[in-house]
Order: sequence, then C-alpha cells, then structure tokens
Amino acid sequence: MNINFEYYKIFYYVAKYHNFTKAAKVLESSQPNVTRAMNCLEQQMHSTLFVRTNRGVQLTPEGEKLYMYVSAAMHQLLTAEEELADYSGMVHGSISIGASETALNIYLFDKLRSFHTAYPGIRLRIYNHSTPEAVDAVKSGKIDFAVVSTPVEADSPLETRMLRSFREILIGGQSFKELQGKTLSLKELKNYPLISLGRETMTFRFYERLFLSYGIEFAPDTEAATTDQILPLVRCELGLAFIPESMAGEALERGEVIQAVLKEKIPDRHICMIYDSQHPLNTDARSFRRLLEEDCEKVNTLNRGID
Repeated sequence: MNINFEYYKIFYYVAKYHNFTKAAKVLESSQPNVTRAMNCLEQQMHSTLFVRTNRGVQLTPEGEKLYMYVSAAMHQLLTAEEELADYSGMVHGSISIGASETALNIYLFDKLRSFHTAYPGIRLRIYNHSTPEAVDAVKSGKIDFAVVSTPVEADSPLETRMLRSFREILIGGQSFKELQGKTLSLKELKNYPLISLGRETMTFRFYERLFLSYGIEFAPDTEAATTDQILPLVRCELGLAFIPESMAGEALERGEVIQAVLKEKIPDRHICMIYDSQHPLNTDARSFRRLLEEDCEKVNTLNRGID
C-alpha cells in the first residue's frame, strides 16, 4: 500500500488525544483537514480505525493494533529530531509553560530570568493557570509542562516532580496588632475574618482539608482571584490570611503587617513540575526542564539525607 506517511502522523495525534480538534491544534492544522486525512487512511487500509463518540473518538481493535506500531515509530522519529536539533544549538525557539500564581511568584520568576539570560533568543509563553487548569493544559498538549503548587491531582501518563518546599504563615494588618506573637488555634480563627484564594484553587482545597481534619469549617470572608491580591487585601485590614513566607517578608520587615502564631502546624507545601511522559519536548523545553530538574535532584538528595 502506498499510503501518505503524513496520515500516520495525524493518526498518531488523533489516537493519542482521542479527539480530532485537539489533534488539529497540536498539528497546527484544521479539524476538517484532520477528518479528511483520517477518512483517506481508513479507505486505503480498508479498515475502520475510529468509532465516533460524543466526547471524541475511540480506537477500534484494528485502530489499537495500528497505534501500537505507529506510536513506537513516532517516538523513534521524534527522539531523532530532538537529538539532531541539539546539534544546532538553541538560538531560536519557544517554550509554553503553565504556572500557578504561587509558583510563579516564589519560584519560577528566578528560573525564567536565568534561562532568558542564557538563551535570549528563546520565546517564553507563560500561561497563568490555577493548578487544575494547568494540569488539564498539560494533558491536552496545549503547554509543554506546568509549574504549580501542591496539592496536585495528576494521573498517568502525567508525571509530578517536586522542585522545592515552602511554608505559609498567618498574617494580618495593623488592626490585628494585638495578635502579634500570640498563639492562636485554628478553632479560634473562626472569630476573625479570613482571606483566601477562591474555592476553585488547590490552595483553597488545601486549607479546607486542613481545617476539616480538626473538625472546623473553612469559610473565608474574602476570596481573592490571585495570590498577588492577598497581601494588599491584608494591608487594607480585610482580615487574616495564609501566605507564603517569602512573599510576606518585606511587608513584615517594614511593619506593614503582623504575623500571628498558630498552635497547629501548617504542613509544608511544594512547588512541582507536571509533564506528560508520553509527549516528546522540543530542544528548548527539554533544556528548561533540565534546569528545573536540578532542583528535583537537590530535593531527592535532601530527602535521602533525612532518611
């Protein structure tokens, strides 16, 4: 059979994402072109490869068998492309990264600056996502990988790599000065107004679960859209808030906010990287990921030392 090899490439992405539209986006093509190519492939192979559903497509037994061979070949070809691209050096290219507000503020900005200094010709596309949105974007192939804060819910083939830990502290404005240095319990916090990120975020779920573990309802009076909004809201005396310690440092030193001490320990959280283990990255994205993975190695070394 004299089949256009481009059809196999299109078939690979349709089968991978179980969706014609998503495959078209990855291929930078249109959905009608993808559909036309798959119809031609089915006609030339005299087999039905897909069954259309409301959510996309499912592979038939014949389609599954073809995908087994095509995916193996595609991985070989993509790996070869990556290795050859390494020889040309990184002069021009692009990377797409999804980042949660917290990860961006306390971790990713420094990494982006270092990478951009070393490779100024590489375009960086940074998408501001909540952690669940970032995970979905990785899963759909819209971004190369995501850097987010825990907790994270990511299923195979997505991989999660811990990059660094951070702790959050409880702060308030000057109207809460009597709480400075005072030890409060989580139960006592219900007597004070609280500020939090919105309930669609993993940060909200983190504190909701923490409070519930002590039999307390987490019901903030003010919900912010981004981490950047929390400190100004605290300065405006709208309530107490949990915030990464590094983000509150300067405001604490200037005396703009106070820190309250909690009786219960707030578990450390982590900045982590999420990527699709089955989705090959271009040279630029691999290099940036290696930069982040240096921190993964440091975390693993530290954990082995603790063990």
